[in-house]
Amino acid sequence: MLTTLSRVIKYGLVGFWRNGWLSTATIAIVFLVLVGLGGLLMFNSLANIVLTDIQDKIDVSVYFKVDAPEDRMLEVQRSLESLPEVKSVEYISRDKALEEFKEQHKDDSTVSQALEAIDSNPLAASLNIKARELRDYEAIAGYLEKDTYKEITDKISYTQNIGVIDRLKKIKGTVEQGGLLLVVFISLIAALIIFNTIRLAIYSNRDELAVMRLVGASNFFIRGPYMVEGIIYGITGSIMSIIVVTIAVFYTAPYASIFVPDINGWTYYLSNFFSFMFAQVFFGVGLGVLSSYIAVRKYLKL
Repeated sequence: MLTTLSRVIKYGLVGFWRNGWLSTATIAIVFLVLVGLGGLLMFNSLANIVLTDIQDKIDVSVYFKVDAPEDRMLEVQRSLESLPEVKSVEYISRDKALEEFKEQHKDDSTVSQALEAIDSNPLAASLNIKARELRDYEAIAGYLEKDTYKEITDKISYTQNIGVIDRLKKIKGTVEQGGLLLVVFISLIAALIIFNTIRLAIYSNRDELAVMRLVGASNFFIRGPYMVEGIIYGITGSIMSIIVVTIAVFYTAPYASIFVPDINGWTYYLSNFFSFMFAQVFFGVGLGVLSSYIAVRKYLKL
């Protein structure tokens, strides 16, 4: 069995080298497809990180009336924390709100003079609520608008953030759907290229295949070399794409950090390098094996 397997691999390599130009063209196409896949994976990963970061900065703020009792406000906080849609609730008292306001406007003399003239705290207590998912904000806002809380609440800022939240929903949905469609599209291209390459190889070797059938070669021995060629296309193309994507990420990461300062693309890529590498190799080899298998089953009648 080992002898047969080694011969199958050997003839697969011979067939690969024999059709040098055709193999080179096939690898080039697979390489371009896998470069696109690698770039897409990197883009989707970073886009999801950016969207998650933006989502974490969005909240629903509930502002209470100035004369609202603190125990009622804490009751609202506990009630919200019990909701499955709520990730966290932060209570900001009137004193804390005033301290933060003074800190934000410490260099504005007009604001400082106005606060001194008022000689009282004009700010209300509030709750900052973060949801687990973007779609949960609407449910939380609806919960806060119940009659039970209207007597102590002044306003809810969800209506001010709804535009941002809706845009984030659309961006995230577009990225996911567009990425999926692109993966399917480039998969079909790669599969068709490898399929046609194996079909042409079978056609050009038809005389040799006839002789192999006459001398009693097994189906595995006849079909195996073409499967090996498909694996070689996938492995070679994926290795080349990994090298190119790595170089591209290294040189573009500093420019990307200008637009997204909180993310270091190169560090993120290195920390997830083996995941990206496995995805490209698996994708490339899988396409090579599947396309070769279909071509062999269709055109190599044994």
